[in-house]
Formats: sequence, structure tokens, C-alpha cells
Amino acid sequence: MRCLVLAGALAVLAIAPVTAQTPSGAKKPWTAPRTPDGHPDLQGIWTNATITPIERPANFKDRPTLSEKEAHDYETRVSTQFNTDSRGANAEQDRDQAYNRLFLDRGDNLARVDGVARTSLIVDPPDGKIPTLTDEARKRNGARIRAGMGSYDSVKNRPLGERCLLGFGSTSGPPMMPVLYNNNYQVVQTPSTIMILVEMVHDVRVIRMDGSPHVPPAVRKWLGDSIGHWEGDTLVVDTTNYTDKTRFRGSSENLHVVERFKRVDENTILYRVTLDDPSTFTKPWTMEYPFLATPGPIFEYACHEGNYAMPDILGGARQMEKDPTKQ
Repeated sequence: MRCLVLAGALAVLAIAPVTAQTPSGAKKPWTAPRTPDGHPDLQGIWTNATITPIERPANFKDRPTLSEKEAHDYETRVSTQFNTDSRGANAEQDRDQAYNRLFLDRGDNLARVDGVARTSLIVDPPDGKIPTLTDEARKRNGARIRAGMGSYDSVKNRPLGERCLLGFGSTSGPPMMPVLYNNNYQVVQTPSTIMILVEMVHDVRVIRMDGSPHVPPAVRKWLGDSIGHWEGDTLVVDTTNYTDKTRFRGSSENLHVVERFKRVDENTILYRVTLDDPSTFTKPWTMEYPFLATPGPIFEYACHEGNYAMPDILGGARQMEKDPTKQ
């Protein structure tokens, strides 16, 4: 799969609030720019690339944040681990690994909120872990894997991301998750609609701001049905009506997602998202991380062109069927 990586999307350092000097020398608090209808202007191109994991690593147990020195040491260690340019036993292996590394753009820094480095995207539960799956979810997901994910009989049985129909890893969301590359988003805002263009697979989210209710339950969408409203300076987006094809972290089509977008300075939108699916998770859970301004532009994402993955995947299955010892 060919990917076009946007230069400049690597920096994920939280930027301090912008201030201006008044004639008296006192600092003037930053205020968000406004659209003609008076709401905060969220428009622009943003990136959520970060090396902060969704769940807190065991070595940071009970530590939601790190000191700046600890954060720097962690970032350096992770950067070294992902630098595959010189690990090969010979020049050919070095070349191949460097080529693969070229397409990764997951960021070099931990997510920072209020200038403090976070050890996990999850902020609730306090342990930074995804809540336990329900018995119903374990049975449902096990049956799905046996019936579909493990099936290589048809292109239609393969995941949407594998088929270049939707970005993998919930990059388009909701929730809009950072992944290995193409973590860039363009926001266009009007009084009645907000559009979020996702660089990965050029997915498009359309958020209705006209006060209309969710579509009927029979209408299901890959990205769900999103309706938004303003609570002060915070954009709140409520999404329901998923299909059973996206299944974020094993969720069902009854997943309910509430996102909050707040522009906290010139270069940062603080993103907070809560997921609730009683048939899947034993309790709701929440993540929080920044979207940072990036120069752009959003490039075309070429997924199908020159993509041999799908015929190779199905062809490999046919070859394994010929040799029972390899199944």
C-alpha cells in the first residue's frame, strides 16, 4: 500500500498558550478566533500523531504523567527502537528496513496536555486501561473471528481497512485515533455543518450542527451518525448508529461516542472522547490528547494504486489450502 506522508507532522509537543504584551507589560490571555456566527474557529489542518500508547504501560503503573526529563528519555528510547535503518545483518536488509521506516509517521513525542507528558491516551479509568470486556462481547468477538476475520474465501470477508475502504485503526473514528502514519485532518466549519477530512483513505466525517436528531436506528454508517452542538467554547459531537463492520476495540453497533473539541491556543485543539457500549465494556471510558496545527496540505492517499496486498492475501490462502501441513 502506497502512502503519502505529510512532512512536518512529526512534532507532537504541546505548545504553550499564545500571549501578547499589553502597554503595561502584563500578559494578555489568548482568545480563540471566531467564525462569523460567533463560535470558536476550529478550521485548519491538524495532526494527532503521538507515541503515547492508548493504554498505560506496566512500567508507568499509577503514573498518568511524567517529568520532562522522564518524557525525553522515553521519547529517545522509543525513537531508537523504531529506527530500523541499521539493524540488518547486511546492506540489503538495512536498505529494506530503512525503506519501510520511511513510511511511518507516528510522531516522535508523547502527547502533552497543559505542557505535561501523558503516559496513556486513556484518562478514565484512572489506571489507563480499557475496561474489561463483557462475557457477551467475548463470545461475539470470538464468533466473528471464527466466521469472518479468519476467512480468506472472498474479498468481502476481509476488514474494511485491508480493502482500502476505510482507514485502519479508527483513524477516521470516531474516536479519531493516532496510527502509524497519515495522522492529518482538515476541518471546514459552517453554521450548519462541520466537515473533517481525514488524510488516511480520504475519509470524510460530516457533523450536522442544525439541531436535527439522529437518523432512525435502521440507518447504519461506517463512521456512525454524528450530530454536534456548542457548550460554551467546546464543540460536543454525539455519534451513534454504527454498523457491525468497524467494531472499535471489539465494540458493537450500539457503541455511543461523545467527543469534545476545544481550541486551547493558536496551535492546539484539546480532544476528549468518551465511549459507552454496555454490551461490550463493563463501564464507559475516556481518552484525551491534543490535535496540533500542521502546515499541510492534505495529500491524496493512494491505497489501491499498485496495491498487491489483496490478491497476495487470498492467493496465499489458496496455496496454504494445497498443503495441509501449513494450515
